[in-house]
Amino acid sequence: MSAGLFGLLDDVAALARLAAASLDDIGAATGKATAKAAGVVIDDTAVTPQYVQGITADREIPMIKRIAVGSLRNKLLFILPAALILSQFAPWALTPILMIGATYLCFEGAEKVLARFLHHESHGSESGAPADEKSMTASAIRTDFILSAEIMVIALNEVASQSFVPRLIILIIVALVITAAVYGVVGVIVKMDDAGLALAQRSSQFAQRIGRGLVAGMPKLLSVLSTVGTVAMLWVGGHILLTGTDTLGWHTPYGWVHHAEESIRDAVQGVGGLLAWLANTTVSAIIGFVVGTVVVLIVQALPFGKKH
Repeated sequence: MSAGLFGLLDDVAALARLAAASLDDIGAATGKATAKAAGVVIDDTAVTPQYVQGITADREIPMIKRIAVGSLRNKLLFILPAALILSQFAPWALTPILMIGATYLCFEGAEKVLARFLHHESHGSESGAPADEKSMTASAIRTDFILSAEIMVIALNEVASQSFVPRLIILIIVALVITAAVYGVVGVIVKMDDAGLALAQRSSQFAQRIGRGLVAGMPKLLSVLSTVGTVAMLWVGGHILLTGTDTLGWHTPYGWVHHAEESIRDAVQGVGGLLAWLANTTVSAIIGFVVGTVVVLIVQALPFGKKH
């Protein structure tokens, strides 16, 4: 009787050690997958603040919450199941689907650039702020879908060797952590002017100076982030297209960029890696703008295209 009990306890202890090891493996894989997707996370963080520009201060946080919920819904209900199913049964389809999404991202980025240089008016609703807020929220969630798809596919590639259940757990954790990080930072950014106003009303001269600086600097910061967000759309979209064509068998464009990147890295000591990354980013953004402009022209030529 006691021997059987001790044997059972040994089995339980072994299972506990196995579970602990599995959790350690999942934690390490989660950290690795999240870090690998960090570049796109930064782009997502830069893109989102532009959607709350022009929204009244009391509606900024509720709008960001709705975008965050939409982002989480994108990742958990649509992207994650689709990516897992496709990776299991039709892995060849992931790249073409990502490239279609990237083309839309290029379209949005190029449209913003062309509108800015051609002085087109923005397409806000004439029925007032609530309709504008709804339209901007929907637009932000659509853009987030593409960026989230890229994030989740990058993370999926990092844990492809895992069995199904650990892979699922890791990707759910990545989705939760990244969404919280991105929209937490976005919330802080858009409310910094309110924090500045609060500081400016304090009795401390130092606090007042900091507060006035925040209030004066926030419009400039949001303008910079809007520009960075637009460039990020073109860069991410163009990079997906560039790597996608290589994956599908057309190696020349990616090979040329990769060769140039390696040459720059080897030629310049110290900052070669940074310059190589900038070169890759610049070429990707140019590709994104060219592809996006072509799509804009096609859309404008169609009967249902947007009229400026």
